Amino acid sequence: MTTPFHHEPGTVPPPQCPAHNLDIGPGGLRRLHGPEAENNPAGLYDKLRAEHGTVAPVLLHGDVPAWLVLGHSENLHLTRTPSQFSRDSRRWRALQDGSVAPDHPLAPIFTWQPVCVFADGAKHERQRGAVTDSMERIDTRGVRRHINRFSNRLVNDFCEKGTADLVSQFAEHLPMMVMCAIFGMPEEYDERLVQAARDMTRGTETAVASNAHIVAVLTRLVERRRAEPAHDFASWLVEHPATMTDIEVVEHLRLILIAAYESTANLIANVLRMVLTDPRFRARLSGGHMTVPEAVEQTLWDEPPFTAVFGRWAVGDTELGGQQIKAGDALLVGIAPANTDPTVRPDLNADMGGNRAHLAFSGGPHECPGQDIGRAIADVGVDALLMRLPDLELGVGESELRWVGNIMSRHLVELPVTFAPSSQQKLDADPLSVMARTPRPAEAWEVSSPARTVPEPRDDTAGAEPAHAPGTAPAPAAPLAPGVAPVATIPGQRRPAAPARLWQAVTRWWNGY
Repeated sequence: MTTPFHHEPGTVPPPQCPAHNLDIGPGGLRRLHGPEAENNPAGLYDKLRAEHGTVAPVLLHGDVPAWLVLGHSENLHLTRTPSQFSRDSRRWRALQDGSVAPDHPLAPIFTWQPVCVFADGAKHERQRGAVTDSMERIDTRGVRRHINRFSNRLVNDFCEKGTADLVSQFAEHLPMMVMCAIFGMPEEYDERLVQAARDMTRGTETAVASNAHIVAVLTRLVERRRAEPAHDFASWLVEHPATMTDIEVVEHLRLILIAAYESTANLIANVLRMVLTDPRFRARLSGGHMTVPEAVEQTLWDEPPFTAVFGRWAVGDTELGGQQIKAGDALLVGIAPANTDPTVRPDLNADMGGNRAHLAFSGGPHECPGQDIGRAIADVGVDALLMRLPDLELGVGESELRWVGNIMSRHLVELPVTFAPSSQQKLDADPLSVMARTPRPAEAWEVSSPARTVPEPRDDTAGAEPAHAPGTAPAPAAPLAPGVAPVATIPGQRRPAAPARLWQAVTRWWNGY
């Protein structure tokens, strides 16, 4: 099958056309945004699967073409083969020919930045090494204590009222409180930061401004930590032997903050909804046959925090799922559709306990390195909430719950609950204990796949101001320069060695993790 992208990006049907403003765009392709994509993404995935198989052509905002990968095995191949599908967005043909404008609603997501998520090969290994090494220094027990305390602080705000919205009053705030503490900027936590983090991934008109606010906050943090190092994640990135520039540190902090916040906020809300609405969960939890971590894992199958990840870009002409992919084509990792692929999950009601083969945290070299932190926030947070308010009940009919979606995620707007009013709990007055710990084996926190060699564009933008600096809109991405990037030096203290990491990855895969 030849590529179906024969229309001009950005064109729309004439007003009299029945497809105008609906879910079908130019060329008869389905839009991955709009009413159907937001209100019934599962139904949209089923239609795309029936029409195109495991890889489907879709339209992004502005009717820009892309491929949505629906199959489980196809997604694994997509994420594990950087030699064919790169994370460097500068390869995108639509950027090179100007089809995508600098103020595109998804610009904060795809605009190239000097971070590991947009890199392959040696550069990715150097930058990712700094992130994973810094994560190894986190005191996991200390973090769990903070999660519990922050959870109880949030519950104190509404426990005496007998009613609450667990999305706006709990799920949206807990991850930001925890991440600000880990980063070393608890004083920056406020409502504006929470809303900016959620807004910048939605493709809204204010997404660029929200992104600029977050970059400004993190820039101030990095400037402070260059002058006054402390026992926090930001300082560890600044002082790491990978010698990242201030711009690189800011961009990695931004990447981790947004990914951790959006995914964990959605995960907490989804777990709480399933506990409140699914008889299997509530009965098993209250009966002691199911732990909160098990409920979290089932939720990662059924309602993953990210429905899709944008994106990968084809290094050359290739084939995937029976579709002919052209060099420079954009592809999305279809997390939610992969988790419901009939070939790996014919019965969607089956209990997936103990099975971690889901793609909730993507896969391959770019698999989420902070997934255990996200799990800990959800596990401890939900458990603390249920301990304080064991008689939680949904305050509205399940059919009244509403979601807001975009190409990357789908989250609850509100989760109203009722419960018996209770008194506030006295909290530990200690503002923050030290987050650092003594070194230990990396495998406890590092969840990664070995990097693979892939030709990279020569990086002519090293040290340059990122396109989305505070107060600016993303600039057009420069076309790729010919040649291969110089080999970067991998920090000497990375542990374990590459063969050991490879064997660990194989072992985790074999055991379903």
